[in-house]
Amino acid sequence: MSSVPVFEEFEPAPDCGCPGCARRRRDLALGLPVRAGGHPAAHGTRRALVLVTAAGAVLGGGGAGGIATALAPVAPADAADAARGGDTPQGGPAPLHGPPGAQADGGPTPGAVPTTSQIATETLRKTTRTEIINRAKKWVAAQVPYSMEKYWSDGYRQDCSGYISMAWNLRSNEWTGSLDRFADRIDRTELQPGDILLFHNPADPTRGSHVTIFGGWTDYTHTSYVAYEQTKPRTRKQATPMAYWENSSRYVAYRYKGLAGGDTGAGGGATTPPTGTAAYPGGSKFGPGANNAHVTKLGQMLIQRGAKRYYATGAGPRWSDVDRRATQAFQRAQGWRGKEADGLPGPHTWALLVSGQGRDIGGSSGSSGPSTDANGFPGRGSFRPGQSNAYVEKLGKQLVKRGFGKHYVSGPGPRWTEADRRNVEAFQRAQGWRGAAADGYPGPETWRRLFR
Repeated sequence: MSSVPVFEEFEPAPDCGCPGCARRRRDLALGLPVRAGGHPAAHGTRRALVLVTAAGAVLGGGGAGGIATALAPVAPADAADAARGGDTPQGGPAPLHGPPGAQADGGPTPGAVPTTSQIATETLRKTTRTEIINRAKKWVAAQVPYSMEKYWSDGYRQDCSGYISMAWNLRSNEWTGSLDRFADRIDRTELQPGDILLFHNPADPTRGSHVTIFGGWTDYTHTSYVAYEQTKPRTRKQATPMAYWENSSRYVAYRYKGLAGGDTGAGGGATTPPTGTAAYPGGSKFGPGANNAHVTKLGQMLIQRGAKRYYATGAGPRWSDVDRRATQAFQRAQGWRGKEADGLPGPHTWALLVSGQGRDIGGSSGSSGPSTDANGFPGRGSFRPGQSNAYVEKLGKQLVKRGFGKHYVSGPGPRWTEADRRNVEAFQRAQGWRGAAADGYPGPETWRRLFR
């Protein structure tokens, strides 16, 4: 009489110390429902179903040996995993929960997990880089404890992906496998505060997957950055090697699709303002109705950069359309367009003027391109992250010609990259320069020596 195979649930013995049972107990503990912050991939392995036979029947002649093979223990985590505290699941898509007994503003019905189509088609809330960083700082100040199951008072889950959901002001709690739907992939050289560095491990999302917020470079070498992250035991901000302590090469840079403007203020431009310049007085000091010394200073700086034709009677303290058109001409000379060239000076416009960097106004409209010095140097502003122009390509070709192009994998091209900076740095060091004199950014003397 043939036996009929049946399924029964297999629970690991609570007191068994073998690696297989230990791993299974950990997997079961991690098998939380998605609505409670569990990982979607965990549900298929919450319980192991083992095929056995009735009355001691043998399956396929394998006998007990076949069953033993099916139940072979999974290899224990390596030493590095143990040092990190084992598996670190990063949550799953979940509704936005408010304080106990309440629903957060704008969130879906508690317990209802948004579908892929809902995530992909929802209207993104607009936000600025300043707002993203300020929200990130709130959790750092509050020292929010790490948890995949708990939700902070603002409605966001207390794990790394919930932290990004909060900083980006998303309408739901996302996870490392869905955050990219709200962002555009960018090159690491284009990173700006508020962007993220994301590592999602699709083979096993519960192991290693992580995400951080880029807060800015720590120095000119661009080998480390200020990272805002939600990790054990609590939210932190610290200098971190690019892109992370481990799996560094697998982190991908993303920029939020709902970003409003390229910087923290109108006309700021898309790249990080130079450091070491006079403080920006604020957007309220400029525009219709403004009458103060900052407007006068702006006009004087613009005149020095080629805007004399706009000022028939010189710069004055009362804001006028002359100031707007002159500012816009300077912004367009940097290659900015749209909101980045609205004629209102933002932090980056101001920083370039104060520091003497960037391109001068050229041509009748102020948009015919940068001026150059006697050696043809176009200005330091032509060689910064985010810049793309003919001078960058010309620089790269000359570096290759002089034997300093080893960091180019392809190109050179018109877009400024880390490869350009490293090649320039090698050339500068060959001149015997060190420290700030060999930072990888060409100045007039670097340009003169390179092309002489």
